[in-house]
Amino acid sequence: MPEIQNPNLQSQGGPGGGGAGGGMQSLLLTMFLVVAIFLGFQYFQKPKPGTPTSPEQTQQQSGGTQGTTGSAASGAPSAAGAAAGQGPAAGASSAPAIAATSETETTVENAYYRIVFSNRGALVKHWILKDPHYKDSTGKQQLDMVQQQASQRFGYPLSLFTYEPALSEQVNQALYQASATGVVTAPNSIAFHYERNGVDVLKTFHFDQTYVVTAEVQVHRNGQPVRALLAWPAGLGDMEEFQGRSSIPGLSRTPSSFAWSLAGKQDTLTASKVSNNATLDGEYQYAASADLYFTAAFLPDAPERATVVTLHNTIDLPTDPSNPASEKRPADVIGLAVGDTTGYTRLRLYAGPKQMDLVSSIHSMGADGKPDGPTLESLIQFGPWLGIIAKPLFLALRFLYAHGIPNWGWAIIVVTVIFNLLMLPTRLMMMRSSLKMMRIQPKVEALKRKYAHLKATDPKRAEMNAEMMALYKTEGVNMYGGCLPLLIQMPLFFAYFRVLQNTVELRQAGWGWLHDLSAPDPLHILPAIIIVSMFLTQFITPSPGMDPNQRRMMAIMMPVIFGFTLWHYASGLALYWCTGNLINLGIQLSINQSHIGKEMHAIAAKRAAKRAGKNPPTISGRR
Repeated sequence: MPEIQNPNLQSQGGPGGGGAGGGMQSLLLTMFLVVAIFLGFQYFQKPKPGTPTSPEQTQQQSGGTQGTTGSAASGAPSAAGAAAGQGPAAGASSAPAIAATSETETTVENAYYRIVFSNRGALVKHWILKDPHYKDSTGKQQLDMVQQQASQRFGYPLSLFTYEPALSEQVNQALYQASATGVVTAPNSIAFHYERNGVDVLKTFHFDQTYVVTAEVQVHRNGQPVRALLAWPAGLGDMEEFQGRSSIPGLSRTPSSFAWSLAGKQDTLTASKVSNNATLDGEYQYAASADLYFTAAFLPDAPERATVVTLHNTIDLPTDPSNPASEKRPADVIGLAVGDTTGYTRLRLYAGPKQMDLVSSIHSMGADGKPDGPTLESLIQFGPWLGIIAKPLFLALRFLYAHGIPNWGWAIIVVTVIFNLLMLPTRLMMMRSSLKMMRIQPKVEALKRKYAHLKATDPKRAEMNAEMMALYKTEGVNMYGGCLPLLIQMPLFFAYFRVLQNTVELRQAGWGWLHDLSAPDPLHILPAIIIVSMFLTQFITPSPGMDPNQRRMMAIMMPVIFGFTLWHYASGLALYWCTGNLINLGIQLSINQSHIGKEMHAIAAKRAAKRAGKNPPTISGRR
């Protein structure tokens, strides 16, 4: 068996010093083992880089708490750093993650809106207009600018649009740390911060005492800016198609559109022509998703660096809202996203009614970097030509409404009466022209008989036209005099149509049995009065030289066409046309009692008798 020796005893001596050498070797070996164990311990105890932490661990590390009003948590310092232009440093993937552990809400209020943010995605779930004039389509609840059905599918307002679907989903589903929760009263600001695995997102919103909200957005990945746009993806909350109130198949009262101002030029594109996911880079002073009465308009702080993405989706809805099993048709859902080509986006957002005073007071950024660019007034779609008549007409209605006639229906009636009284001289001129035409009718018929043998293509027909014009000139007859009142009335009719279909002030404004002057007459009383009054006016008005059959057709067809056209359109428009018809009927009855009217009727009766004398009817009497 080997002999077991104590190294300590061996080192104390022995002949030849051999024990000393063995002891030194043992000591060196022991020291080597201690150092190796120490280094190994340090190596295996060192934490491995890049290990992801759970949201619970992140919350414990940050030491912040969520769900407390005004809580700064860890988002407030980040907001300050972003404001100073400090982005996250390279290698941010090793930094602690910033995220919340649960979903919370922050409500921001002022006199005009109540906006409900969710920290899941740092987006808006509700944008409620507090003005009592703006109700939903039922007229019972405050209008929510967020279209819930479409937003659930295509995204909520103030979500982010990126060109990477996975990244978009990540930043719009993440739980952000909010700088404040609960109820916040404007003027104020809130910030939402999220950082994880190198993706760093900071969204800051500033609120004042107006409808306008200022937004700042920064998205970085591993320290590099990402082109992320602030979006309003899914239409507006007053879309009646989604509330079972679509009036006529194929006719939407809330047509969606994409509107913009590019280098000072305003334009609009209807929903059917809007592309999906189309990127538009240009000098956009504003870009808006709009319908007849409301809009969500983005106004970039740096138009020269603006980038816009148009969004167009559809949802199949039943043609008969009361029958979900009825045939379904696609309903357009228009949205947009706006950002800055540098990756840092700062813009203003107006979400609210297209009310004249409001939209005309909101200016986009001008070339000098000040808010003195084009206003949002062009979002009210009066049209480039009809706007010349429509805007003054609306201003006249609004003046009456604000000064003694606090009802839009009565204001329409008063303006119509004033207009018809102003038109009375032209109507008398038309009657005099008609009388002169009646007087020279025999000469006109003689000329026609003179050239009756000529074909329509014969060059000598030009001689007949020249003689006819000379006759009119000699007799002082204006062949277009009878059309003048109609030529003046028709532009006013279409201007009224534009006003009633595009001014939010008349939306849900009532008069008598009409609860909404922008909606069709529910009882169809006004269209019926239009048909009857037009027929009577046509029937008692003498027509110079018109064929009796043609006159009867006009007396029947014109009232029917206008009556049934207005059957489905705005009752305010029908109220205007009905008032005008009743005034014209009264004027025509008065003219018929004047010497002009009596002479015209006498001439007409004489001609009718002459025609009857050519082929007198045979009447058989009883024996």
